Amino acid sequence: MSNKVWVYIDHFKGELLPASLETITAGQKLAEKLNSKLTALVFGHGIENLAKQVIQHGVDELLAGDSDGLGAYQPEPYTSLISGLAKDMQPEVILFPATSSGRELAAMTAIDLESGVITDAVGLEIEDGWVTVMRPAYGGKVLAKVQCKIKPQIIVLRSHIFAPSQPDSSRSGAITNIKVDLGDESQLSKLLEYIPSGGGVSLSDANVIVSGGRGVSNNANLVAPAGLDDKDAEIWRAQQGFNLLTELANTLNGAVGASRAAVDAGFISYEHQVGQTGKIVSPNLYIACGLSGSIQHLAGVRTSKLIIAINNDPDSPILTFSKYGVVGDLFEIVPALTEAFRKHLAM
Repeated sequence: MSNKVWVYIDHFKGELLPASLETITAGQKLAEKLNSKLTALVFGHGIENLAKQVIQHGVDELLAGDSDGLGAYQPEPYTSLISGLAKDMQPEVILFPATSSGRELAAMTAIDLESGVITDAVGLEIEDGWVTVMRPAYGGKVLAKVQCKIKPQIIVLRSHIFAPSQPDSSRSGAITNIKVDLGDESQLSKLLEYIPSGGGVSLSDANVIVSGGRGVSNNANLVAPAGLDDKDAEIWRAQQGFNLLTELANTLNGAVGASRAAVDAGFISYEHQVGQTGKIVSPNLYIACGLSGSIQHLAGVRTSKLIIAINNDPDSPILTFSKYGVVGDLFEIVPALTEAFRKHLAM
């Protein structure tokens, strides 16, 4: 069997990222259809244990790049390694997880290999020896079938679509340590430090997300502190509203999201933005509070298992899109929901 299918394994300080496990699952299915081995690419420093974990998750062989210079992710040397290996070994498909580094590496590798890249894949099929990718189009209203007729076909998978692979300690596979030669030209950038963006559950990994829109600032019963102008008073009210959403999210061990309108208004930081211009999410439960549901926002939450909307406008698009909708005042409904969940979870 050849090694036609490669998967890039993303990790943070030796800890496998969930999106990488989903990429392994997609790679396994694709390799089976192509009668191919599944090869994983793992780069870093001191990654021996990580490499063994990846083998146990179901890859047939692993190419390990282990070097001091690879200890922290940097796009140039990582891209140089991937493209160099691909030129030598000629894989037909390279799958990347939809992490920030995965998307970056896919694009840069495609440039190096003079190939194309297809992003946001939610399904993979084989047609005449080529991978056909299903991906959302027109704000998620339809699925487009796309092919890149240049090999290797480089594909970025949407997160939370493929089930994560499960470890099996009985699995075995070949681990090959590749030669790492990092020239000056491959280290154009330098990582200075990681700055945590805050605690709590990340949007990308959350099973429950509670999101807010412009409506979180509309609490008529709140009187802003004296001395604030109209804009700052609106932001202050919105922050109180997001505090309510945060309490509900924390109760459900979830994350807080936001619409682009709320972020643009300065109510909350960009890291919380959900939608086409923010994060594409697929939680088990998505609770939308005080947001109308623009096409761009709905495209980012379309694959959520269950959507519940709370809005005082009965004509709001989000109410039509959601499985369950509540027409009413979020400032009354959200605290009541939080209290009900607390009582239920304490049982």
